[in-house]
Amino acid sequence: MKNYLDTVYNIKKKALTYEYPNNLTQYLIDRFDIHEGSKLLEPGFGRGEFLYQFEKKKIKCFGFDNSDYNYELKLNSEIKKHDAITIPWPYPDNYFDVIYNKSFIEHFYYPEILFSEFYRILKPGGKIICLTPDWETIYKTFYEDFTHRTPFTKKSLEDINEISGFNNIKVEKFLQLPVLWNNNQILYLLSYLTRIFTPELLIKKSKWVRFSKEIMLLSYAEK
Repeated sequence: MKNYLDTVYNIKKKALTYEYPNNLTQYLIDRFDIHEGSKLLEPGFGRGEFLYQFEKKKIKCFGFDNSDYNYELKLNSEIKKHDAITIPWPYPDNYFDVIYNKSFIEHFYYPEILFSEFYRILKPGGKIICLTPDWETIYKTFYEDFTHRTPFTKKSLEDINEISGFNNIKVEKFLQLPVLWNNNQILYLLSYLTRIFTPELLIKKSKWVRFSKEIMLLSYAEK
């Protein structure tokens, strides 16, 4: 079979860009107080654009994926090839300051196994940040990606963090539009109206429409 990333995320279908990964990584660093020199792991790092941006912000980065595909980004991270369902992961207990993942946990039938490993390899006081599609708002399109296995709601994402032993859990709906991250209420209302009234066929024509409709869940927790 063809490689998933090479097929679904190839450069012709989804260009490799840096603006959004740069904005998102900086937002997470500022919001969750991630310090320079912190050890950060991204499991399932895919094309590597988020690791690349964390590196540029002086975070000590690690990543693993079950694919070699990364668009030849010049990553300085410590990279391993590993399948997430094979446990234990190749890291010692209490090793990382931060675990970050985006569009990762929904690809597994038993995500509780992932969260068990997250907990094991995080240092006491370490931070875990997960971004995953919000089932409540994108249920009609969630399975257009045939590799999606487990959808999450705000409640289920809170529960899996708590059951796995994490504390200070916060889960919220998250719009992938940087102009909304400063709590601009007028733009937020405009995005909401776009989500309700704009036809689905415009998703491929406008990033504003797409990311007003394709809402993520953002979770943060501590060990």
